[in-house]
Amino acid sequence: MIEFSITDQEFGLFQRLIHKIAGISLSDAKKILLVGRLSKRLPLYDLTSFGDYYRMLASGNFPEEVQTMVDLLTTNETYFFREPKHFDFLREEIIAKRGNNATFRVWSAASSSGEEAYSIAMTLAEALPDKPWEIVGSDICTKVLAKAVTGHYSLARTEGIPHGHLKKYCLKGVRAHSGSFLIAPELRQKTSFHQINLMHPVDAKIGEFDVVFLRNVMIYFDPKTKTRVVHNLLPRLRPGGYLIIGHSETLNGLTDRVVAVRPTIYRKP
Repeated sequence: MIEFSITDQEFGLFQRLIHKIAGISLSDAKKILLVGRLSKRLPLYDLTSFGDYYRMLASGNFPEEVQTMVDLLTTNETYFFREPKHFDFLREEIIAKRGNNATFRVWSAASSSGEEAYSIAMTLAEALPDKPWEIVGSDICTKVLAKAVTGHYSLARTEGIPHGHLKKYCLKGVRAHSGSFLIAPELRQKTSFHQINLMHPVDAKIGEFDVVFLRNVMIYFDPKTKTRVVHNLLPRLRPGGYLIIGHSETLNGLTDRVVAVRPTIYRKP
């Protein structure tokens, strides 16, 4: 396989491109990562340099390849019941104290391959057994969304799932599917996934939500982009609704449209 190198100038072009498209601030330390992940794309188009590849992407004539580039450069680390205190708060504070029987809607706004959305689904299935609820998961990366839709995971991913939930909502694979599990159909039926770029205003057709999870994605954004993303999300959060972010993140200095309930948990007045 041909080894491709990238100049500082070419890398700068890709830094600006991925920031423009996805809001991601790609540090200089990520140059090796970029070369490793994108080098295999150049021979597919008979290109001999990253400069040529950039010009192809920037031409506007290859939207599917632009999406592939985004998929390859976005980070999608996730696992079931990550930061479990948020699920405790969802169950014990938000759901337990809600005062109506309307459909309870939650948006997993950076859902990656679906583990967060299905963790929320298990929580709602337990807390609202006789009440209507639904979950929307979204991500900019089409590859992880395709994985999320299947609800099919390796058994190695079960760490973090409470034992009772594992028995009730995770169907262990047999024969050809040995070593994997499938999220129960009654949860998948109430969980949908859509490609949404948080850099753009969110289409009102998605509806409004009682809770929005926006966890562990803003760590890749600069302050201006964080503000933009939050302001794009907030119109989709119902008055009185909750916005939950990651434990290493904060909204301090980004918006005054929500108030802090506790660290990483905010409420829209």
